[in-house]
Amino acid sequence: MQRFTRFACVDWSGAKGSRHPGIALAVCDTGNEAPRLIPPPDRAWSRQGVADWLLAQNDHLLIGFDFSFAPPFMERGSYLPGDDVPTSAKAFWAHVDHVCDDADLGAASFLEQLHRRHFYFGAADGTKSDYLFWRQCELLNKNSSDKASTVYDAIGASQVAKASFAGMRFLHQLRDAVAIWPFDPLPARGKVAVEIYTTIAARAAGVAKGRSKIRDAIGLDLALQALGSKPHKPLNRYTDHATDALITAAWLRKSAENRQFWAPKALNIEIAATEGWTFGVI
Repeated sequence: MQRFTRFACVDWSGAKGSRHPGIALAVCDTGNEAPRLIPPPDRAWSRQGVADWLLAQNDHLLIGFDFSFAPPFMERGSYLPGDDVPTSAKAFWAHVDHVCDDADLGAASFLEQLHRRHFYFGAADGTKSDYLFWRQCELLNKNSSDKASTVYDAIGASQVAKASFAGMRFLHQLRDAVAIWPFDPLPARGKVAVEIYTTIAARAAGVAKGRSKIRDAIGLDLALQALGSKPHKPLNRYTDHATDALITAAWLRKSAENRQFWAPKALNIEIAATEGWTFGVI
């Protein structure tokens, strides 16, 4: 019997403000029906709105989020060397949430003010390579596929840094209601959140390297078909956020019973408690 009854993906955003067009939420059931987008309660999703939606679900849901659940720890023995911060992920989430008062679970102030010296914002900060550190799962992924992002790089369009630290505030809200793998062991029942990397799903869907983003109906249906899904219902707009969420939800449905994904060879107890792992990296 399958462990999960529904599968979801959130294409996340760390942008400032309270409403974020960059957030998309897609859901699919078991079987082969196409994933569908869940409309936001307002004109666009807020991070708090996603938290409220997830907390309201009461089934066996597997949901993926495309941000780093924790900063690197193993390489230097600290998330922020020289600063007085916790040494386990859940305590660190609580720290980020406690010191940030940004709107809608944002965390820009964490990077831009509170711990500024740890983050690279541009040439004025000196040599970029001095700021770049990765988690163990990212080192594996970096060596095997696309270039891995790091939460200490705070420039660029993707803004993985702001998205990730905002995501840590989000995880702190969920910690008592949702199992967050691998910081929590996989439970026999209930909701489980995992970190995902949408490019892994795109590759599994047959999207060629160098073309990770799909922006049209035909490309989306071809990707879904490769993941065992029926064609989707037409969308009003084909954005990267929407198609990433839809494809990754279908990939989670196809991948949820893959035992290798739940037991990567390099994942040990210390990594699970501090850095976490990206689902699908083995």
